[in-house]
Amino acid sequence: MVALLEIRGLYKSFANVVANADVNLDVEVGTTHAILGENGAGKSTLIKMISGLYRPDSGEIALDGAVQHFASPRDAILAGIGVVHQHFMLIPAMTVAENIVLGTERQGAAAIRQSRLFFNRKLAVASVQQLSESIGLPIDPRAKVETLSVGMQQRVEIVKALYRRARVLILDEPTAVLTPQETEELFTVVRKLNRDGIPVIFISHKLDEVRAIADTVTVMRAGKTVRSVPVADTTTAQLANWMVGRDVILQSSKEAVTVGEKVLEVKDLCVNDDRKTEKVSGVSFAVRRGEIFGVAGIDGNGQTELVEAIVGLRKVTGGSVHLLDRDIGRLSVEARIARGIAYVPQDRQQDGLILSFSLAENMQLREVAKAPFSRRGWLTRAAARARAQQLIAEFDVRPPVIDTVAGSLSGGNQQKVILAREMSRNPELLVAVQPTRGLDVGAIEGIHRYLLQLRAQGRAILLVSLELDEIISLSDRIGVMHGGEMVVVLQNQNVSRESIGLAMTGKWSEKEGIS
Repeated sequence: MVALLEIRGLYKSFANVVANADVNLDVEVGTTHAILGENGAGKSTLIKMISGLYRPDSGEIALDGAVQHFASPRDAILAGIGVVHQHFMLIPAMTVAENIVLGTERQGAAAIRQSRLFFNRKLAVASVQQLSESIGLPIDPRAKVETLSVGMQQRVEIVKALYRRARVLILDEPTAVLTPQETEELFTVVRKLNRDGIPVIFISHKLDEVRAIADTVTVMRAGKTVRSVPVADTTTAQLANWMVGRDVILQSSKEAVTVGEKVLEVKDLCVNDDRKTEKVSGVSFAVRRGEIFGVAGIDGNGQTELVEAIVGLRKVTGGSVHLLDRDIGRLSVEARIARGIAYVPQDRQQDGLILSFSLAENMQLREVAKAPFSRRGWLTRAAARARAQQLIAEFDVRPPVIDTVAGSLSGGNQQKVILAREMSRNPELLVAVQPTRGLDVGAIEGIHRYLLQLRAQGRAILLVSLELDEIISLSDRIGVMHGGEMVVVLQNQNVSRESIGLAMTGKWSEKEGIS
């Protein structure tokens, strides 16, 4: 096949830190080319150079054999590079058609750019509808983006890129917030684009999905391309090994654990968001000792408000939260922590760490006012440093230097610091929200191991994750949320991804679920 996009010897550094070094790959016409790599492997920097956000220090980017010199993302778009980012670049209050033609009115037909201030909405709607149907991605051009599902918003982004005549489409972690059904729909779209001759660059950390959709895979490590091979010639285990440089346990193995008493019990819980709109409606469930209770659902269906109500960050408007048979609904966050709740927040940098503090300082945040970390109002730094050194070794935090500033660590190591701090307190209940978000396969393996160790110790774990494979792999029971309600609670025995996906979209029925 013919290579439409060619990358030759790309090099990029920042303040003496090499992000990309001698990166090479060919993206052929009508194929899907996956790029895999750990956090910090250089994937993001590579994509930013291809899309015009960064200029390479050396090396070449060629389209159809012609070397390109992109001075801006606009140059890349005009050359035919389309990017669908993991976090969509859409304006919720505008319609689909308005989002798609935004910024291109002056390049459109004369009737669309009616004047400097106005454009012909009818023609814009007709153009978007015709394009979306012709490429097999039908969407309502008059619908407000804020009313669309995540899968449909992603569809808008793809149509927007093709409206700008993209010849190469880059999808950055495209399945991160999709249900299994939406993922299959996306794969159908990708295959249709390939048949039409449009190559797709697929960035993902989900190895099984890469094997399902990609023709070729390039593995990056430490800023370099270490392998570029046909997917058919690889195994999932090989891909993981190439990514991290060692063998990786891909499937977590759960030991049989005797489930004990209820640690957390939520009854008919109702919670409002910041706009006083009810986001959690009559939710009830319990988590027992030695159990991981997983909460699945599409982002925005009340999971955040549910967790914040449990840990004390948000007021309860109805129902109750009990910890070991005691009502904690009116207790402060500090009081709940004292009673045995540990919390791994969704945003590790905003809510989990003080980035300008050292590892030793972050490790003692929960107990800074207690002995042996303080005495008569004075910090005892020796005790804090000794404790931090122990936890850094136990949780394999890298670099293993207690004076390292938390903000300088990789995402995976930042998450290890939070887990070390929270788990070392021997909590009755660990609430873990998106514990492996944005992490590579090696870091995920380690964090899953820590969670299962806590379960084996008889602790209760509430796991909230958008990663359905993670929920299925780790959970003993699974609760599915949709529209602020707990649609169903399932024992994790022969439960199919497809049935959970149906529940996530509110289409659960009792005949679904057990395969």
